[in-house]
Amino acid sequence: MDGFDLLIMGFMIPVLSQDLHLLPVQTASLVTATLLGTVIGGVFFGALSDRLGRVRVLAWSILLFAMASGLSALAYGYWDLLCYRVITGIGLGGEFGIGMALVAESWPAAYRTRASSYVGLGWQLGVLAAALLTPLLLPLVGWRGLFALGAVPALVAYGLRNGMVEPVRDDNSSGEGTKAVLHAFFADKKRCCTTLGVFLICAIQNFGYYGVMIWLPNYLNSTLGYSTTRSGLWTAVTILGMIAGMMVFGYVADRMGQKRAFRLWMVGAAVMVVVYAMLHSPLTLLIGGAVMGFFVNGMIGGYGALISTLYPRAVRATAQTVLFNAGRMVGGFGPVIIGILAEHIGFSVTISLLACLYLFDIAALALIFLKGGEAEDMAAVNG
Repeated sequence: MDGFDLLIMGFMIPVLSQDLHLLPVQTASLVTATLLGTVIGGVFFGALSDRLGRVRVLAWSILLFAMASGLSALAYGYWDLLCYRVITGIGLGGEFGIGMALVAESWPAAYRTRASSYVGLGWQLGVLAAALLTPLLLPLVGWRGLFALGAVPALVAYGLRNGMVEPVRDDNSSGEGTKAVLHAFFADKKRCCTTLGVFLICAIQNFGYYGVMIWLPNYLNSTLGYSTTRSGLWTAVTILGMIAGMMVFGYVADRMGQKRAFRLWMVGAAVMVVVYAMLHSPLTLLIGGAVMGFFVNGMIGGYGALISTLYPRAVRATAQTVLFNAGRMVGGFGPVIIGILAEHIGFSVTISLLACLYLFDIAALALIFLKGGEAEDMAAVNG
């Protein structure tokens, strides 16, 4: 439902802008506001989870997300909708990190990247549902009805709270406050480099993902003349490529190591955004979109496993939520920046510029593995 909620914005831009009389920058800022809210939620819910337990706090974050998403359906102007989207992001901010921490503490180290990729598939299935269902539902229920669907996870929160067992905590794993978090993040030069590297790869990942996925339906519709239904189908194929990429990445990372897998996918992403920008025929756009999706977002599931192996359990949920959502905050400017650049130099040129970011991603990855494969070795240590 998180993925569904965010991607429907890409399809609702024309209708939402017309009904609420929004400028293009205002519409894009709604997505950015949601992502900025995730940083607040990540810090708050992550720290709370390390102190009070994963399951309970995860249920709270889902409930807040559901309520705010439902309230978005009642918006009557830009400012109140902006407020609802920030609150939606606050709820969203706690979910990824806490969920990934739960997985890290439940699966054996040898299968951890695959497991975190499976969690990431939930997001992509929501995005796929948005691509397939939004063109069908939008004419029937309007943008308000689509936002109202975001209230459904409130029922999930109730079932989650009553059906899941809290992971067993060892004597040294209770939340230890701000001092412990700062020590885990910045204890020495190596730790500072690791934290900076994780932040950078999360920022680049989210910038590219949100920048492409929010504007891709609009690009296919307005620039290439595709209908809303056809734009949804072509976007859906790109998302299917992302799903395949995530499944393969988890297996490859567990077999050949996280460092090699990340580097392979980053190079693939840099190449494919340039290739996709040069495509024009429907068939090549269909195939190229799937391959681009395979690399651009295939590695996102691995971030949960990577962060879990780099930080101790006492601050694991905080590290997950803070670092990933801090990166998502920066990435949240992707739709705005790409929208501005596309208006002046075109979407094709703009998307090809993302290749530079993915190549820089490799340099950021090197900061994490300064001593060569430390994250893989720590997987067995953290358990």
